[in-house]
Amino acid sequence: MVPTAAIEKISRHFLPRDFQVTDWESLEPYFKTLAERPLNSKADLEQWLRNISELEAVVSEDACWRQIKMTCDTTDQSLEAAFTYFCMEIQPRLQPYADQLNRKLVNCPYTAELDQQLYHTYLRSVKKSIDLFREANIPIQAELSVLQQQYGVIAGKMTIEVGGVEYTLQQAAQFLESSDRSLREQVYRKIQERRKQDAQPLHELYGNLIAKRHQVALNAGFDNYRDYKFKELGRFDYTKEDCFQFHEAVKQHVLPLVNEIYERKKIKLELDTLRPWDTEAEPAGVQPLKPFTGGRDLYEKSVQCFEQLNPFFADCLRKMNELKHFDLESRKGKAPGGYNCPLAESGAPFIFMNAAGQMSDVTTMVHEGGHAVHSFLSHPLPLSAFKEYPMEIAEVASMSMELFTMDHWGAFFQNETDLKRAKEHQLERTITIFPWIAIIDKFQHWVYEHPQHTIAERTATWMQILNEFSGTGIDYSGLDEYRATGWQRQLHLFEVPFYYIEYGIAQLGAIGLWMQYKQNPEQAIQNYIKALSLGGTKTLPELYKAAGLEFNLTPAYIKKLMEFVKTEMDQL
Repeated sequence: MVPTAAIEKISRHFLPRDFQVTDWESLEPYFKTLAERPLNSKADLEQWLRNISELEAVVSEDACWRQIKMTCDTTDQSLEAAFTYFCMEIQPRLQPYADQLNRKLVNCPYTAELDQQLYHTYLRSVKKSIDLFREANIPIQAELSVLQQQYGVIAGKMTIEVGGVEYTLQQAAQFLESSDRSLREQVYRKIQERRKQDAQPLHELYGNLIAKRHQVALNAGFDNYRDYKFKELGRFDYTKEDCFQFHEAVKQHVLPLVNEIYERKKIKLELDTLRPWDTEAEPAGVQPLKPFTGGRDLYEKSVQCFEQLNPFFADCLRKMNELKHFDLESRKGKAPGGYNCPLAESGAPFIFMNAAGQMSDVTTMVHEGGHAVHSFLSHPLPLSAFKEYPMEIAEVASMSMELFTMDHWGAFFQNETDLKRAKEHQLERTITIFPWIAIIDKFQHWVYEHPQHTIAERTATWMQILNEFSGTGIDYSGLDEYRATGWQRQLHLFEVPFYYIEYGIAQLGAIGLWMQYKQNPEQAIQNYIKALSLGGTKTLPELYKAAGLEFNLTPAYIKKLMEFVKTEMDQL
């Protein structure tokens, strides 16, 4: 079946067409109806599941729009209030009903008659939710939803001045590409000083989040939040020991490559030592890459690039644009970061990012574009729950797109030299991200295994882990004061705890797909589409298999993939 971007909003059969989520009073009757409805046959059960799916899609999309609007403008208190209202007044009241509906499904005699191949992962997930549900956690989870967003509010206010002009930290990062070394150092230090101003509030926010998360874990009968979160995230196919093995593999097989990349950069820049403000720089006389001029240009060039790879991918972006589902440019008061937000009812997702005209923005755009394609491909699945795919495959969708599109970046670069530089930048990033993933992941394991730690202990452990994976390439002398709070720039620690190792696992998958692409582009794209169309209806190893990949975190496998990337880099 040829996929299409002519996405249709899910038609309503259970809720009135004009129904909007305003308060719990208007929403509750629908949950009540479903909780009380008798199920006397398999047909009744299937109809009931379709109605639940429709209700979930409407509620989920409403929550998503509240979050999107708030991140697009963190200064508008009415948008923050609307999001907070959902988290504090609606979400907590949904949870007991969700648990009731889950139990009703599991206890229904007709559940055994459902197609077990199609429903296996969904039913497994439902049973997991029943196991984890605790009435006592509802208010804490509501508080956490609101608290987590405070990170964006604090970070969204961070700006610095360069040459008398105010820039967000995302915009200021462009100066780190300048060939003027003193300007780079000046901007680097200004960014770090600005972050330092909010180091204490972020320490306190994180401490508060850790305490509440630990309580959630204890209430659910777990020793620590890490073990609770592994179960909540549905990590059925790998363990914490696999994560530790991944950390070691990065040390053994990736760090030597990272050191080599930085050594090459030092020679290219003709420097005695490479400092952290040098890593994005170009030699004197070489202008930084300027792949696009603004949000509109970024969108149009991305469409052109996707069109050459596969016309369906380009159609997905066009459809989103038609629906005004993009907010691409960095500006003051906007939350940091970038995301693709699936919209369960309308189907076409929303892409949010902070573009400032840099090469890294192209990577972000095609990355989020990969997530968007995944949303389109899984939208036709009959139930909302089937579209809840594991993050480890979601990130394969995005990271593979970064590598697939490289051959079509002519849309962004007029000459071969710039294109070659862009590809080099991408492959370097593909490798250098691994140590950071290992650092953030290892740090989280420690944080939640030691929930009573002090700020001093947190800082000491962070520095120890950071140094373990820092390699020999960059000279950080005299910068420990800044490095000590380097973790605070990682939004995931605050907003989506334990969601980070997925990038490492998926990067391995993406490299595997890119190896396929190099041998047979057509087949690789077909495998990609096939795997993503399955949504969450298969286990993680099965989804990888559908993409022609191995689900494998062993050092030997990682070594093989690194050797492939190194060969590709050497050819450039």
